[in-house]
Amino acid sequence: MPLQISAPLLPLQRDIGTAGVWALGLSADPAPKPCRPSLESPAMHIHILGICGTFMGGLAALAREAGHKVTGCDAGVYPPMSDQLRALGIELIEGFGADQLALQPDMFVVGNVVSRARLADGSPKFPLMEAILDAGLPYTSGPQWLAEHVLQGRHVLAVAGTHGKTTTTSMLTWILESAGLQPGFLIGGVPLNFGISARLGADQRPVPGPGTQAQRPLFVIEADEYDTAFFDKRSKFVHYRPRTAVLNNLEFDHADIFDDLAAIERQFHHLVRTVPPSGRVVVNGLEESLTRVLNTGCWSQVSSFGAAVSDFSAEGDPQAFDVLHQGRKVARVEWALTGMHNQLNALAAIAAAHDVGVEPAVAAAALGQFQNVKRRMELRGTVRGIAVYDDFAHHPTALRTTLDGLRRSLGAKARILAVFEPRSNTMKLGAMKSQLPWALEPADLVFCHTAGLDWDAADALAPLGVGPGQRAQTAPDIATLVDQITQAARPGDHVVCMSNGGFGGIHSRLLETLANQPL
Repeated sequence: MPLQISAPLLPLQRDIGTAGVWALGLSADPAPKPCRPSLESPAMHIHILGICGTFMGGLAALAREAGHKVTGCDAGVYPPMSDQLRALGIELIEGFGADQLALQPDMFVVGNVVSRARLADGSPKFPLMEAILDAGLPYTSGPQWLAEHVLQGRHVLAVAGTHGKTTTTSMLTWILESAGLQPGFLIGGVPLNFGISARLGADQRPVPGPGTQAQRPLFVIEADEYDTAFFDKRSKFVHYRPRTAVLNNLEFDHADIFDDLAAIERQFHHLVRTVPPSGRVVVNGLEESLTRVLNTGCWSQVSSFGAAVSDFSAEGDPQAFDVLHQGRKVARVEWALTGMHNQLNALAAIAAAHDVGVEPAVAAAALGQFQNVKRRMELRGTVRGIAVYDDFAHHPTALRTTLDGLRRSLGAKARILAVFEPRSNTMKLGAMKSQLPWALEPADLVFCHTAGLDWDAADALAPLGVGPGQRAQTAPDIATLVDQITQAARPGDHVVCMSNGGFGGIHSRLLETLANQPL
């Protein structure tokens, strides 16, 4: 029997549940019942297409906590999101079969993984979506459902940017939590201070803030510029209507949907247009692209960070630095994180928290207890003196900042082995392959997984020297990659595995192989 859920779930602070995907018992009669309009009742049944993505999985958790019945489907599940869904008892269906109409939900919530694509034989890749359209059943996007059913009436703090969204959103959420403000949040990763990626938060702000909206409960959201759904090509963040919008950085990415940087800047300006006049845009003062965005028009208050002349700036090493507000020292951050990028992330979070009444000294003290996010330089284990890390970096700039931060922390003598796969849509297209030698320069040795690429990774890495015994090596499969790394690694090395996917479980395979090597 599939697990039945009838009562609202408590907040998600619980241990991760056991593995396993439950199949739903479906009615033999595929005819759907008429669906109720979504606003007739506060409780509803939603069925999420693409539920195992980080955003849609977090949305599912929020819906369950709010008392809604949630089911979902996807073509595959992977941690950490699958662990959270299983812990919630949310029932999952493998695939996108049209027979799922028999679930008769009040609303189908469609993830941006879903499309009208056809397979080689002409059949639909997502039969369920075709059936929904044919039956005239109600459907919406994840961002739209979130805006209508969760974000209404809340002071939304949205963190946007090409890099550092997950980390900065997690920092900001932890600062607000430490200040006693009990924020809700939806984050595209799992902050270690919380152990979960989403929660509703307090119904009303425990400590009133400044301004006319002082009582509104706070909700922090990672604001992605990727498109909303196949039927809504606007960036997701346009739906969120933040009162505090953080523009952390901006460069070209998502070559599969954006033609150039100007196209992304246009979407960021659409976000700026939604911030009310009493709201605030927190912007990185070092980014020319963001300067262009604001010069196009800004009708809200603005706080800057990063540059020496910004409202919020830093003095000192990224692991221990003073925070300056308009040139005056107001706090000091001492923490375990490394890299200039994390120093800038911290300034962004401090500036955003200041907008809702949190003093910089309180924010800095909270950051001293910040534990980072899963898959952000997460140490997966150490075997025979060889440390293996997991990191989400996939854009060349992110690869470089991750390796620069580790190099600054370790010093010049330690060896860094960079292991990466060009897995994002942008990297698969080869749009940024020429930047890879620069991105990987801080590493002593480089290992690239080449499966699924239509371009020659060895040619792209040629400036580093490619081949056995040289600085860079390529491998068509994980087994070969693991063999290359284990043969090259020696005690004292730091192996950093970088991918925005599961990377074939390379971290555990490396640790196991290293442990089983003969002395």
